Amino acid sequence: MKHRAYGFTLIELVVTVALVGILAMVAVPLGTLSVQRLREGELRSSLRQIREALDAYKRASDSGRIARRADGSGFPQTLEELEAGVVDAKNPNKAKIYFLRRLPRDPFYADANVPASATWGKRSYASAPDMPMEGDDVFDVYSRSDRIGLNGIPLRDW
Repeated sequence: MKHRAYGFTLIELVVTVALVGILAMVAVPLGTLSVQRLREGELRSSLRQIREALDAYKRASDSGRIARRADGSGFPQTLEELEAGVVDAKNPNKAKIYFLRRLPRDPFYADANVPASATWGKRSYASAPDMPMEGDDVFDVYSRSDRIGLNGIPLRDW
């Protein structure tokens, strides 16, 4: 009686490793694309939250609920004011008005130790739309990332 050896041949092992390699080559770009899509969704949501809070601050300022300087635009001087709150000028108890529970971070900013307000580029009311610059107030925010979004538009232009 002859005993037959059971196991895999070298060719079977090479074919299996090659197939696993091909699957990995397909899976890694799809995983990277999924991560990019997720971070872009976070960026879109964060920009929407901050911009809605800035608009709410401006409406409150225009209605007289927030005291402002005579030469002020009605927008907050810093992003931190949206989270920390401002005193309601029409409330006799001097209660605060809050516009954000938490200031979101730019998901594309690399350093996690930087405060959330420092992760955003800020545009003042007095600056031109094509050349955003910081100033006496915060009219708008944008991502500081140099990346291009999946839609082909640079993230700083969102």
